[in-house]
Amino acid sequence: MNTNLSNYNRNLKLNTSIENRTIYSADYAELNVFETQQVAEKVNLQFGFPIIASMLTGKKIMHLEGMKSFEFFPGESVVLPSDKKMVIDFPLANSKNPTRCLALGIDPDKIKETVQIFNENTRIEFENDSHSFDASAVHLANNHQVQFVLDRIFSTFLENGKAKDALLDLMVKELIIRLLQTKAKGMLVDNETLFDNNRMAFIVKYMREHLTENINVDDLAGKACMSTSNFYRSFKNTLGETPIDYLNGERIKFAKKLIQKTAWKFSDIAYKSGFNNTSYFNRQFKRFEKITPNQYRKLVKSNLA
Repeated sequence: MNTNLSNYNRNLKLNTSIENRTIYSADYAELNVFETQQVAEKVNLQFGFPIIASMLTGKKIMHLEGMKSFEFFPGESVVLPSDKKMVIDFPLANSKNPTRCLALGIDPDKIKETVQIFNENTRIEFENDSHSFDASAVHLANNHQVQFVLDRIFSTFLENGKAKDALLDLMVKELIIRLLQTKAKGMLVDNETLFDNNRMAFIVKYMREHLTENINVDDLAGKACMSTSNFYRSFKNTLGETPIDYLNGERIKFAKKLIQKTAWKFSDIAYKSGFNNTSYFNRQFKRFEKITPNQYRKLVKSNLA
């Protein structure tokens, strides 16, 4: 491999004054298991490759650039691009009830290989585009499919069977594909857009080019020459979300760029982003970003200060 992932032994224990760290390595992935037994604040952690972090026990408070600080609990995961700095608080850790989490690193070549497989099977391509996804950390609070695969990967790393590496290879591919169906897809590939000659790609291209227009599922199904029910099911199976959720997500990304670059009123930003109702815009913004538009503007200003 060409990454830091090959720099570790297959089972290596490291200790610091704050955390105990055990590293398990496979052909295309590295599993880091951290255990913290004391209350601590502002612990820095950074990896040289994309990371999927998941809580096992306890609680953390995560401070990530470009995001409002959030509490991190078991059953949740965070996806981070290479070299993304984490600052972590451990408010509840103690020797009897340690805080434990895992961080799974994946070889970028394996990510590229799996993205290609995903493209070939869905006929969805990722290319450069002005509406490319933000390559920032993503908090997946309620994605049971991603968490299920992570749990299986963790259990398999602890096994010693002959088929271990083959099983891990399959599970890592599944995890990447699951992540490609979430808002984390933007950091798994370089600047990307959905652009191909099939019906779903045509519809996505249409949606991105008509963000400010009144778009409904029946109209989109008609443009795809499909029944509404078949279109809805096909779209969700391909992209991992409903057409309206995808459209609202694209509109929120566009709104974020306007907030970053202008001092416009939020009512104007909502309208320019395709939302006719400011209250609905505010609800959707908080749903996707976990903070309000006003909080996001303050966060952008503080990062520029």
